[in-house]
Amino acid sequence: MTSERWPTELRLSKDKRSLHIAFDNGEAFDLSAEYLRIASPSAEVQGHSPAERKTVPGKRDVEIMKIDPIGNYAVKLTFDDMHDTGIYGWGYLHELGRDKGAKWDAYLAELAAKGLSRDPVRR
Repeated sequence: MTSERWPTELRLSKDKRSLHIAFDNGEAFDLSAEYLRIASPSAEVQGHSPAERKTVPGKRDVEIMKIDPIGNYAVKLTFDDMHDTGIYGWGYLHELGRDKGAKWDAYLAELAAKGLSRDPVRR
């Protein structure tokens, strides 16, 4: 079992397009709003099993509108597309930062395989 990481800093960028998080072990990550949105831990994105996980396209321009603390263990992020059901625990945020390269590459490969784009649909 790995030890839980605890944040020492959580800061939303002025343009609301990235979240900076630093942890008590000295690691720090800048996570884009797009990355956080497509990796939302919500059932809407993750499903109730790995087979139900969704690939979320069109979030290149998404912004974080609000950060709400959930107890002392997580935050709930509200995005400008009104998605607000993901609870981001400290361990999950650390994992997203630590594994960002591999997770992002896998996301881009999923988009390509499904013929989807990071760009929002224009109407």
